[in-house]
Amino acid sequence: MEASIIGIGWVTGEGFGWGSQGGECTFCELPLPLLSRKDVFPEPNQRFGRMSDYAKLGLAALAFALRDAGLEAWSEKRPIGVVAASQLGCLATDLDYHQSVLLQGGGLASPNLFAYTLANCFLGDAAIQFGLTGSSVAINETRGGLEALALAMEDLAMGEAQTMLAGICDLPAPQAFTGEITLLPGALFLVLSADPAAAKKNYGTLTLTDDGLLLHNGSAAGSLIDLARSALAGRETPPAAGADS
Repeated sequence: MEASIIGIGWVTGEGFGWGSQGGECTFCELPLPLLSRKDVFPEPNQRFGRMSDYAKLGLAALAFALRDAGLEAWSEKRPIGVVAASQLGCLATDLDYHQSVLLQGGGLASPNLFAYTLANCFLGDAAIQFGLTGSSVAINETRGGLEALALAMEDLAMGEAQTMLAGICDLPAPQAFTGEITLLPGALFLVLSADPAAAKKNYGTLTLTDDGLLLHNGSAAGSLIDLARSALAGRETPPAAGADS
């Protein structure tokens, strides 16, 4: 199965962005940016401010990836699916909610936090925001997003959709787990298309071989982050303003 990578979006400690905007997708140990609605959406979004930090992180990277692919705007619902991988999921949100339950015998339990105590909650927000009707799932994995990519490619192969997003999303490990879990926090999503017309302008070809190996332009992908770096390194640089065509 082959698909074209047509969009890349990310949020890391180095900042946030998408492929056609320029910049690099660099995961590091720096604190993640505090995202506001204006950082992510050009139009008002009443729900964003009430979301958990984990949900904001994932939804932002997903939005940037769709923007890069030219798929952010929509007028009719679309059979686009999402596979999001995470090591910790919404653990930080669950712990924060638990703390609110302990106060006054649960009388101050936070309804906003409770609404985001599942790792796939932000995928529902994405479906509403962008008119996505394809299958959406959050999975736990430690292979750097390769399982998410493989599942997304399988959906394309089965004809479940012609476009899929696959990515990773993780907040820093809560203090109680520091030293036990090693990860670089951030979120990164790729937009994959099985439409032959998409091959005209993209970040290369992703192949899922019969034995389950993922290849980017013929080379084995070590992780989703490595794949994104390779894809961004090969992108075409937009011509300077006023340059001769």
